[in-house]
Amino acid sequence: MLATVGLLITLLLVGCSSSQGTKETANKPTESNKAQEAKLKLIEEGTLSFASSGLYKPFNFKKDGQLTGFDVEIGNEIAKRMGLKPKPVTNPWETIIQGLKGNKYDAIIGSMSITPERAAQVDFTDPYYISGAQIFVSESNNTITSKEDLKDKTIGVVQSSTFKDLAAKYTSKVKSFPSDVYALQDLPPGRLDAVITDKMVGINAINEQNVKLKTVGELLYEDKIGMAVNKGNTELLNQMNKALADMIKDGTYEKISMKWFNRNILK
Repeated sequence: MLATVGLLITLLLVGCSSSQGTKETANKPTESNKAQEAKLKLIEEGTLSFASSGLYKPFNFKKDGQLTGFDVEIGNEIAKRMGLKPKPVTNPWETIIQGLKGNKYDAIIGSMSITPERAAQVDFTDPYYISGAQIFVSESNNTITSKEDLKDKTIGVVQSSTFKDLAAKYTSKVKSFPSDVYALQDLPPGRLDAVITDKMVGINAINEQNVKLKTVGELLYEDKIGMAVNKGNTELLNQMNKALADMIKDGTYEKISMKWFNRNILK
């Protein structure tokens, strides 16, 4: 009888030890996974950190202290599909590329237009949405009805944006702001004559923030927006592109887009 009890205790101990060992093994990253992550050149093991300004509602902004928005949800999904923990962070827009090059984060997912100048400094993924530059004026403004009317007017734009160069084609009176929200809010009081910004950002200000604005004319140009990684980080770029393509194919991308804009903004 004692021998039988001893045998049962031994078997239980072995079983517990084996179970614990299995759990520990399952929780540990395999050598294969570590090797794969090494190719991605991640700053933090098992984590994809990606930056935005955090001031570009509805694409990236803070709500109850947490970063949210279209860009953030896209970035979170990209990370999860790569088997990584998403880590959205903020950085001032005017130094966001410098932050990437300085290895403060792994990528920029912050509504960055793909331009030749930027492509000389970073590598871009395939576009993850398409938008464009739109003129906005105060609802009571009846003097600006086309882009030709912008001559010598005071135009607000986000600093270090492609909109700044565009505004300079019409006037020398260009005021830069850290956020589109601040620029748009200066229209109704008359501190600005017009703002040039992304169409969806302005429409959101009208619909969600009840700012008394209206659009002028058609889009000034179309923008393709991409995610950026450091030059030469081909493995990370390829995996992000694959994750994005899979999201588009299985409908996840459209679901996120519909949530924020009630339409697919890649089309």
